[in-house]
Amino acid sequence: MRFTFPKLVVFALTFALLAVPTLALAQTYSVVTNLFTTGITGPNSPATIAQGRDGNLYSSGLGGGAFNNGGVYSVTPGGTYNTFWSVPSIDLGFYGGVILGTDGSFYGVTAQRGTNGSGTVFKLSSTGVETILHAFSDTGDGGNPATPPVQAADGNYYGVTEGQPFLPSPTMYKITAAGVFSTVHTFNNTTEGYNISAGLIQGTDGNLYGCTVYGGTGNAGTIFKITTSGVVTVLHAFTGLADGNGCYYTLVQGTDGKLYGTAGSGTFGAGIVFKITTSGSYSAIHQINGTTDGFGIKSGLIQATDGNFYGVTQNQGSATNGTLYKITSTGTYTVVHNFDSPTGDIPASAPYQHTNGILYGSTTYGGSGANSGAGVFYSLNISAAPFAKLLTKSGKVGSTVEILGQGFTGSTAVSFGGVNATSFSVTSDTYMTANVPTAAKTGTVSVTRPSGALTSLIQFKIIPTISSITPTSGVIGTLVTVNGTGLTQATKVTVGGVTATSFTVVSDSKITVTVPSAAKTGKIAVTTTGGNATSATTFNVTPLISSFTPTSGPVGTVVTISGTGLTQTTKVTFNGVTATTFTVVSDTQVNATVPTGATTGKIAVTTTGGTATSATNFTVN
Repeated sequence: MRFTFPKLVVFALTFALLAVPTLALAQTYSVVTNLFTTGITGPNSPATIAQGRDGNLYSSGLGGGAFNNGGVYSVTPGGTYNTFWSVPSIDLGFYGGVILGTDGSFYGVTAQRGTNGSGTVFKLSSTGVETILHAFSDTGDGGNPATPPVQAADGNYYGVTEGQPFLPSPTMYKITAAGVFSTVHTFNNTTEGYNISAGLIQGTDGNLYGCTVYGGTGNAGTIFKITTSGVVTVLHAFTGLADGNGCYYTLVQGTDGKLYGTAGSGTFGAGIVFKITTSGSYSAIHQINGTTDGFGIKSGLIQATDGNFYGVTQNQGSATNGTLYKITSTGTYTVVHNFDSPTGDIPASAPYQHTNGILYGSTTYGGSGANSGAGVFYSLNISAAPFAKLLTKSGKVGSTVEILGQGFTGSTAVSFGGVNATSFSVTSDTYMTANVPTAAKTGTVSVTRPSGALTSLIQFKIIPTISSITPTSGVIGTLVTVNGTGLTQATKVTVGGVTATSFTVVSDSKITVTVPSAAKTGKIAVTTTGGNATSATTFNVTPLISSFTPTSGPVGTVVTISGTGLTQTTKVTFNGVTATTFTVVSDTQVNATVPTGATTGKIAVTTTGGTATSATNFTVN
């Protein structure tokens, strides 16, 4: 269930706040546009903001539109407003906003729409044409999603449904751009949490992260990690005390790899800002003081390019209409704007940083002039440099990468980790694509424009591939050639899971590796700074017998067989008669007992990689 804190009516506090002088701010706050009373109005959290390929900003509101059911609006960075899409049927909970997919469409959810009244997942084309991808039923697949799904590195979209203490329980779902839907996980309300209002993010480790409002050991919400296959790990259960109570808004991963977020309650009852490692080490870095900081968490956080995190509260501040704040990773908290009615009332969205470097956000109410009260779309100029945003964050050599920015017209080069792409296409001044070149390195992507280079904030990961290995079998010490792509930054090669001590990167498409001692029959895998690749073909480690001792003896004699590649021994024979007892001592030694019925002849050792036969006979006395 969504909520909005009521305005605080504490007269003594209000008078005290009015007596506090406004702080001089180095950062510039501006109302970009008042939301039009004839368009989409009343944004409500989370009201996710997305930057489109056209460079415009897109978000949602609960009211207005062609059917007075709310919808999606767009605003240019310069303030030109447009009603993009109107919800065509009644939906009492379209507050999630939208995200941009790699296909150029916008994706979002409605909470109480669809054939079953339990919400939908939809996409909008670049011209605002809607396709409903899935209608929830409340049975098995959950219902009432609150926040748009996230597009993961595998190209699929992952989202969560809200859920309640009783059925339906919240779920995590996966859906493709074509609408192929599956329920990946149904949450255990008691231990894993329920009422999931926050969306998911994908961490740099490939796992998804989220949080809940209720559930967990203290029934005050949880922070969880979940794999794309649905395995959940609860990282933290809130107690409802100083560590917070109820996590309503989506987490963000900082450049330090830690997760940052907000929760209610805390020491002063006005909310907290926290950070947590991906292994679950939690700390509340700031207790929001309703007297000076604002009151009531109204969004999660974003980390801007200045390294600070930004968020909003919904009440109090010097004008009692909420605050826009920044906070460092160590908890230094600064109010950068106090909302008043003309500059907005009750912030509705987490700030969003456009590729022009400026932060943008919306408010539910407020504004001035003819459209007063419908909300505002605002900006905060933090004097940050423009940057390139990668819609695609990883890929193989030859794959297409989508890039958002500005000033792309006339661009002359795109580089991946310093290696220039041989093919790129400028679609518009704000959107372009480039193909990952051979020998590209994991690193930032840079676009050479007439107005100067534009560099991505994040590193693009070059995913390696293995197309073939040759030979496909051999003894320990064999030199194997691994062919593929994206191999330049190889850091490790394994054979059957055993790390090779010697390998050479010949080129971006070739590595040679020496089969290491104790290697096992299995796949060859290459690890690079951008990811991992595994061969489709198995390499068979062929065993070798170099000697055995003693060279003769009666039935029952224990014979020590020396060689290589003996780890996976499955059978030992004496002149074709199988030994009933043998022990693998190491990769270079097997002890076998001469079996009943054995006769003079060769000793053979069979492993999962092949069979080795001794050069000389064992004499049975």
